[in-house]
Amino acid sequence: MAKESSLTKIPHSILKDAYNVGIDVNEENRSGTLFHVDQNTVYTTINDYFKGKIDIMDTKKALEKYSWLQDYQWKLVDPDKDEYTRKVDEEFSGGYFMRILPGVEVTLPLQSCLMITKKDSEQRVHNIIIAEEGSKANIISGCIQHSTGKSATHLGVSEVYVKKGASLNFTMIHNWTEQTMVRPRSATLIEEKGTFISNYICLTPVKDVQMYPVAVCKGEDSRVFFNSILYGHENSCLDIGSKAVLNGKGSKAELITRAIARKNAAIFSRGNMEGNNSECKGHLECRGLILDEESYLEAIPELLARKRGAELTHEAAVGRISEKEILYLMTRKLSRDEAVSLIIRGFMNVGIMGLPDAISAEINKIIDLVAESS
Repeated sequence: MAKESSLTKIPHSILKDAYNVGIDVNEENRSGTLFHVDQNTVYTTINDYFKGKIDIMDTKKALEKYSWLQDYQWKLVDPDKDEYTRKVDEEFSGGYFMRILPGVEVTLPLQSCLMITKKDSEQRVHNIIIAEEGSKANIISGCIQHSTGKSATHLGVSEVYVKKGASLNFTMIHNWTEQTMVRPRSATLIEEKGTFISNYICLTPVKDVQMYPVAVCKGEDSRVFFNSILYGHENSCLDIGSKAVLNGKGSKAELITRAIARKNAAIFSRGNMEGNNSECKGHLECRGLILDEESYLEAIPELLARKRGAELTHEAAVGRISEKEILYLMTRKLSRDEAVSLIIRGFMNVGIMGLPDAISAEINKIIDLVAESS
């Protein structure tokens, strides 16, 4: 029988919301856990098996503990990039610091939860992740606004370092409210034969999200994958993009987005690839569905090749659910609503994300709930 998690000391209402963004309260299923609520990190732990193999702690505490960490802070994201980064630079409440030590394979995911519970508050966090040489790990980061929070703003800066031969799969799930403004700013540096997989999932209504993470493939045979699943509804505005800069010989990038707009939602799906090496390859793909007459969806692909021999391609398609598909499913004894729900499930398939089976199953449960409510 599994031992009781000390996470049960956190209020049940908070844990319930956290579960909806993939956070597991059973510590035996995670290698490490961090909870940051409003302006404070309230809980951190490391699974006994992974102690000495990983670090997970509040960013401020990490900067106090490790003097060398100053060499990683504000090196990938410019603190003067915009008004939001300047605010985080002026004063941030903390955030998560995660480090996977050299050669360590973390078989259980690391998880973090960033939550807002106070009305009209502005949460500012700075996150730093370091995947040391030859390491391998999966991270789940859930961002959520508790029902008591209502209107609020989240400003988050994240800097990710993937060292030589390391592999990092990072999944971020957003679950905000119709009155939340969200401004993440993130960048990743990938060294020789390093792999970074970034998965972003936004399935619930949000007032306004604007994010444009950048990954630089610096090393030879470095790789980056950006995968996004967006479900815009209830007047949400989602301005979501990603950029891959291919500098290394043999570097590769793949940017894939699935977007659904309904109930007066506006979605701007941006993708940018920059080929700066004659032996780099990249592919950008965006597919979108509009479910009503009030919504708006725009795909904006950009390809820039600076070296002869760079291979960059893109594919974009925006449309609606095929009436033929709906009618076919209705002949299989499904109602119209059930048929639409099934098509949405298939469209938001997380199989594109390369996640471990256990994590994919957890995220599919969240997608099923959203599809059933459509």
